Amino acid sequence: MLSSISAIMKKMVEYFDGDVRRINHALKVYAFAKSIGELENIPAEKMKILEAAAILHDVGIKESEKKYSSSSGKYQEIEGPPIAREILKELNLPQDYGDRVCFLIGNHHTYLKIDDIDFQILVESDFLVNIFEDAMNQEQIETIKKKYFKTKTALDYLESMYNS
Repeated sequence: MLSSISAIMKKMVEYFDGDVRRINHALKVYAFAKSIGELENIPAEKMKILEAAAILHDVGIKESEKKYSSSSGKYQEIEGPPIAREILKELNLPQDYGDRVCFLIGNHHTYLKIDDIDFQILVESDFLVNIFEDAMNQEQIETIKKKYFKTKTALDYLESMYNS
């Protein structure tokens, strides 16, 4: 029997169907989220939510590009939760678990809504990957660091990776 996290990952890879860039992005965000969550000792229940949200955080991109010709964060936040909910429902995962995962996916670009450690770590993990993928400059990195990074582990990763 697959763990629910492995089953979610399998569904994500199938959903992105050959879009290796998006699959790799999700896997990198997941790896950082898992590491940060474990090193920050977040509760097991929040860890499972964080891992699922990290894997699925960008599933709204495909639909956003179809409907709006854009991968903008605001469209991802609209389109991602219904897709994620369907994946989670197929795997028979609890409703409250799905609700929180979908909340994180539906708000992962709305930083003022960060309300708990799972959300904080998801945002930090996405930034750690996006800084590289979007070739951000040092000034952008410093701004992001000051505004959005809070956990010690993510700050350590940011400083080690980007000399920030």
